[in-house]
Amino acid sequence: MALTKIKNPIKVRGDDSKESLGLVHVVTGDGKGKTTSSLGLALRAIGNNLRVHMIQFLKSGFTGELASSKKLGFEIEQFGVDALKERQEHLQEFADRTGRFVFQPDIKEKDAAMQGWEHAKKVIKSGDYDVIILDEINCVLAKELIPLQEVLDIVKNHGKVELLFTGRDAPKELMEAADYVNIVQGIKHPWQKGIVARRGIEY
Repeated sequence: MALTKIKNPIKVRGDDSKESLGLVHVVTGDGKGKTTSSLGLALRAIGNNLRVHMIQFLKSGFTGELASSKKLGFEIEQFGVDALKERQEHLQEFADRTGRFVFQPDIKEKDAAMQGWEHAKKVIKSGDYDVIILDEINCVLAKELIPLQEVLDIVKNHGKVELLFTGRDAPKELMEAADYVNIVQGIKHPWQKGIVARRGIEY
């Protein structure tokens, strides 16, 4: 793809009104950076006094964004099955910060994913937030753990809230319904050289 050469100033018109919110983003693909991209948008949104909320499907355990989000004043809720178990035990934070991650079989995650989706619908309809990130929901949809049609119905009628869907294997129907679609392509990754996930970079 050729680089666009700019010979004269180009003025890009902006819109400061919250009335322009309400578009749908999908970030998918097999490369690293999908959640990271959504967190970057969250950082920008918070800097513009927008109210942000993030729901993470399939994820359990400590990651750096859980700590930084508290400092920035927005909440991240995890709905991985192990996260729900920890919550039921009334723990404020995860005790294990050793960098060990456990990915449960899909069937074990189904109930947790449905709880996360039911909660997400309430959060979206509440009107309390300007930007809502549904992290790893594309994976949940690809695994058929929640109903795709319900998600598409929300996409069609979700009001003035900006929605972000992250995770690999986004369904074609969701990408067709979205306003932004970005595919993160994996070319090289340190895992291929045996380098494990590193604190502050991968988690």
